[in-house]
Amino acid sequence: MAKKTYSEHAEDALYREVSEDVSTEKTMAFIKKYGKVMLYIAFALFFAVMMFQMWRQYTAKTRLASAVAYETAIVNMDANALAAIADDASGATADLALFQSWMMDKDTTKLEKLANDGHTRDFRDLAKIHLAGIMGDDMSAADFEKFMSSLDTKSSPYYYNAAILVAQKYLAENDRNNANKWLDKIIMDENAPAIISASAQSLR
Repeated sequence: MAKKTYSEHAEDALYREVSEDVSTEKTMAFIKKYGKVMLYIAFALFFAVMMFQMWRQYTAKTRLASAVAYETAIVNMDANALAAIADDASGATADLALFQSWMMDKDTTKLEKLANDGHTRDFRDLAKIHLAGIMGDDMSAADFEKFMSSLDTKSSPYYYNAAILVAQKYLAENDRNNANKWLDKIIMDENAPAIISASAQSLR
């Protein structure tokens, strides 16, 4: 391979210099055109990362504080503290705290609040079952059936419990026809729990 002459080396150097100048000029033009946009994007990314980190730290601290407060309230059997936790928390945690608060002080208004405004169906319907036991004696069978109507769906975990309670209420009024409608609903349902189905058959 032949060695380059001095003239050829000079041409190469000149080419590289021109190429670098062009590249620098293009870079500067690009920065001049989009520099502010790039700066805004970089700032936005930095801000987003910072906010995400702050949110993670806040969430961790909040969860820890809630857990400590919950544990303390349980240990101290503090119904008021549990009710306060229920107001500040959300989801099943709030429902559980309110239900446990009711278990400690038997304040029926807490059950009513849970039955009407609970975050989860399980706790709403559980509260309704307990309210049925507390308030049911003062209702007619027809009113009791209406009161339990929100549980008359298989999406409720207490569907079968509610059905047999309604049947028993009608039986207490010697209304055999309406009672049997509810008992038959359970007996004819192959998915009914065995113990409830057996109870329904014994009442039929």
